[in-house]
Amino acid sequence: MLEAITTEVIARITNPLFRENAQLYLSIEEDFYSQVEGFGLGFSDEHFLTPYDPWVRGLQERGLCIENDNKSLHTGWISPSCVSCRTGVGAATYLFSTQCNRNCFFCFNPNQNDYERLRTELDDPIGSLEKLHADGVAFHDLALTGGEPLLHKAETIDFFRVVQQLYPESYTRLYTSGAFFDAATAEALAQAGLDEIRFSVKTEDSKADLDETFERIRLARATLPFVVVEMPVMPDELEVMQQLLVRLDQANIDGINLLELGFPFNNAEEFAKRGYKLKPKLFRTLYNYTYAAGLPIAGSEEACLKLLGFALDRELKLGVHYCSLENKYSSQVYLQNIGYKDAFKSCDFSKRDYFLKSAKAFGIDANRIERFLSKRGLKDFRREDNSLVEFSPTYINRLRKDFPNIQLGLSYYIVEGEGRNVSLRELRLDLTTPKTFDLSLDL
Repeated sequence: MLEAITTEVIARITNPLFRENAQLYLSIEEDFYSQVEGFGLGFSDEHFLTPYDPWVRGLQERGLCIENDNKSLHTGWISPSCVSCRTGVGAATYLFSTQCNRNCFFCFNPNQNDYERLRTELDDPIGSLEKLHADGVAFHDLALTGGEPLLHKAETIDFFRVVQQLYPESYTRLYTSGAFFDAATAEALAQAGLDEIRFSVKTEDSKADLDETFERIRLARATLPFVVVEMPVMPDELEVMQQLLVRLDQANIDGINLLELGFPFNNAEEFAKRGYKLKPKLFRTLYNYTYAAGLPIAGSEEACLKLLGFALDRELKLGVHYCSLENKYSSQVYLQNIGYKDAFKSCDFSKRDYFLKSAKAFGIDANRIERFLSKRGLKDFRREDNSLVEFSPTYINRLRKDFPNIQLGLSYYIVEGEGRNVSLRELRLDLTTPKTFDLSLDL
């Protein structure tokens, strides 16, 4: 068992050096939350359903799959791209521009690199892919997004045609609002080898506009191998989304990705106008993640989880996937750490959340643990001055007989830098003891 560091947990830490280290991380988190308050949305104080709640766990008996460390939950079919996304290995998403015919209040494109430049210029994803292919880089999952890709229809079709030539075994997908999609475009994309099209449906659209989007979905269904809808779920639109799921099921699409709504560090007034607040716990592990969606809005996850239950109750045929914001971050952690999983003797690579992790004993406890490990020939540890000893978490269970209640820290690391300039950055410190630690669950 692990305990995240809180004010209450720190009060129970008896070792002064351990307490000092734990306080550092609590202070970092408190400072971050204080800065976030400056956006003016505030944090919700309500309790919301989470993937860990018994009701959600009960859905597993009825077919709910809970994967990627409780960050990805789905019923039925799931896109191969969603599975690839968890580690990001062999996968890439490109765009020609950030130009778009829509103006969604929750859009996080302004957070993207080169956003302003790509509002007026076109990038060259085809040239980038051709260079990577020439360099021997392998891909099995490739996508095109925007902005709205079909504002550049000829270039979009050419992109998938080139992908088909360079990476014929890769799974391909296109993100679109459906604007500018017609029968000729559908046929051209099919000929170019597109596997999956993902439509964005806007619940705020008029009935006429929604009907038009569904016509385009039906057209895609008749032409392309896989048809998916992907959209963020508003906390106050559960009934609207239930009706939409039924309608999409009737349209015989393959699946829907329910995204946790994010606040993209802009348009705060639009979020506030709708009464939306931030999740009380923004991140499991605080870090400057590169995915641009921002901060999770309270209640969106609960609505997504209830929609999974609704899909099971109604026995809907389409696959329903809840993709949390945390799910979007996992590939970054994996890609930064996987190449160094055996590089640091006192750390172990977590197959659960992809962080590198170590156990720590502080002060006088460090002396006792070092003697114990050395006496038994256990070498995967390092000593740091007189302040701590850091060692492989796989050793914790060996301490159970002699030191059942000794308070240990479990550190979470991510690798930063490249080549010879690589360093470990510690992001989090949990509390555990040999008596309560479970290697299979806690690493």
